[in-house]
Amino acid sequence: MGDRRRYSLEGTLAAILFIVLFLVVLVQVFGRTPLFTGPVWTEELARWLWVWMAFIAIGEVERQDGQLRMGFVADALPAGARRVLFTGIDLVYLGIMGHLCLIGSRTVLRTWNNESVTLPVSDALLYASALIASVFILRRIVQRLWGRFRDPLSQEAQP
Repeated sequence: MGDRRRYSLEGTLAAILFIVLFLVVLVQVFGRTPLFTGPVWTEELARWLWVWMAFIAIGEVERQDGQLRMGFVADALPAGARRVLFTGIDLVYLGIMGHLCLIGSRTVLRTWNNESVTLPVSDALLYASALIASVFILRRIVQRLWGRFRDPLSQEAQP
């Protein structure tokens, strides 16, 4: 069962990134009018903010356990079998996200010396979004597995 707190680090970061993205896009829009000439870097910054926001927001969806799922198979199983099924799925998911975390860290290291086209930062900053999101997601999967292990009866039927 997902974390039921109202606010989380992932959700707060994604919301802040969305607000900044909105402001950057406004600068782009008004920069294409006779009012003023917009800075060139706003297009790249908007793309980077979008990527960061999307990846961090995946961590928030994981926290709320809000992924899309087709439950007709799981719903047909008894509670204990559902628990085993969801635990198996989470263990596979944990392995996949661990591997994506490794790929993300390698990509950050590989792009460390590449400079962005219009921003005065390394391309590694863009690729770090996948690494950070993977860490958030790994944390949430481990929390869910630990909760299922610690209190198996209360979460028997829950994903």
